[in-house]
Amino acid sequence: MENFNFKAETNILFGKGQVDKLPNVLSSFGKNVLLVYGGGSIKRSGLYDKINQLLGDDFNLFELPGVEPNPRIETVRKGAALCKEHNIDVCLAVGGGSTIDCTKAIAAARFYQGDPWDFTQDSRLVKEALPIVTILTIAATGSEMNGGSVLTNVETKEKLSFGSRKVVPKVSILDPTLTFSVPTYQTLAGSSDILSHLFENYFNKTPNTMVQDGIAEGLMRTVYHYTPLALKNPEDYDARANLMWASSLALNGLTGSGKSGIWSCHGMEHELSAYYDITHGIGLAIITPRWMQHILSEETAERFAMFGRRVFDLEKDDDMMKTAQKAIEMTYETFKEWGVPMTLGEVGIDNKLLEEMAEQTIKHKDLATEAYVSLDKEDVLAIFEASLEEMNF
Repeated sequence: MENFNFKAETNILFGKGQVDKLPNVLSSFGKNVLLVYGGGSIKRSGLYDKINQLLGDDFNLFELPGVEPNPRIETVRKGAALCKEHNIDVCLAVGGGSTIDCTKAIAAARFYQGDPWDFTQDSRLVKEALPIVTILTIAATGSEMNGGSVLTNVETKEKLSFGSRKVVPKVSILDPTLTFSVPTYQTLAGSSDILSHLFENYFNKTPNTMVQDGIAEGLMRTVYHYTPLALKNPEDYDARANLMWASSLALNGLTGSGKSGIWSCHGMEHELSAYYDITHGIGLAIITPRWMQHILSEETAERFAMFGRRVFDLEKDDDMMKTAQKAIEMTYETFKEWGVPMTLGEVGIDNKLLEEMAEQTIKHKDLATEAYVSLDKEDVLAIFEASLEEMNF
């Protein structure tokens, strides 16, 4: 285990009715509030009206609606301009990871004289940020409890990230009932995203990290147990609650601190969604089992076999490779059973731009030296090509 600095900075208000505390939460930061949200879901659910009712005339509420599923840098620029124009005191992000990621960039851009896309080139440019409060409406990215943000530049076909403790949300309100109305497709995409965060930290070069690995295994089991229940009954409170809390814990540093390296599947998927604007969690579910299969070897078989035994309760077999292969098969088949489209063709991606996306992946991520298993352009291209077809075991 490597040296690390872990700090859980976000005050989590978890459970039914916690949104009622919003006025008290915001009042500690100021009166001028920028409300950031995506499409019309918070209006259809009644949450938008609830927020306006709670804040009433005690706050000056300004709005930035229309945040995209893969938040665009243009929207960040609009938000930063609103913050400067109206002297915003606090940003209120209502939605999922895309809305929160966009808000993080807006909060930092308020005090930056250059273009906020610069943050994706150098996170150290974030020197100051407005306080952020979130109301989470979907369990997926974990952005409600960390300092990471992923942004899309449509002009350059780039989807890149930055990270800073300056943009970690101060308070996040997590009410599982707010996720009851999340559609099936977004629910399974969210669970796929949670699992991918856990996988990326779990399959890592750093040895002797039993604490982190044990937490990750428990969270994986949680996601595998409760996702089918949430899909069957969207208003199953315990299922929604466990998925929501798993989302936060999967990416707040608990499973990644003390480890190093670059995430392989996220690097590849970011190119898919940068070029084709697909749902992030779906792209990850498609890529992940192909990546697992591609890197399976005598060196990695032990790790995959351990994953299979501890997460899927596979029996120990003298043939470690056999157990590892079964674990990969179960990863793939579980996504498929949930209803995830498991080929690129099903999400509108053919082979025309695969080589270009493979080149971009390697350009943006040092997968040759920093990944769990070294990947070059040809490896990435092979994984993309394998994702065009169903997997056969």
